[in-house]
Amino acid sequence: MKDNDIMTIRQMCEEYSVTARTLRFYEAKELLSPIRQGQRRLYTRRDRARLKLILRGKKFGLSLEKIRQMLELYNMGDKGHFQLVKSLEVAQERYVELTQQRDELNQALEELTELMNWAEGEIHRRDKDNASAA
Repeated sequence: MKDNDIMTIRQMCEEYSVTARTLRFYEAKELLSPIRQGQRRLYTRRDRARLKLILRGKKFGLSLEKIRQMLELYNMGDKGHFQLVKSLEVAQERYVELTQQRDELNQALEELTELMNWAEGEIHRRDKDNASAA
């Protein structure tokens, strides 16, 4: 293994904009398994690839358990084919969920806009009524 294949915890933090605490947390959850040299943690290319997948999964709103399941699929011996198939299925499911959430959010925003427009009109009407009554 070449030296450039290995990164320290500090290098990982800088490269992926995460904290050392985050990396240790992922290690405790057995999502990452860096090489230990005394107190030092050394991260391989495999760890970096796994971290990229973890961060991408979190960005898409996947649970750590779902991410763990996806990572474990790589070890099936088929060069990641099943993992890729399963990743596509999970991505398609998440896409549907996010699209539904977006639609619900758009509906809520429309209703909120209507409420604000009504309230502004009502305030304007009452201010006008109060001014003419005075």
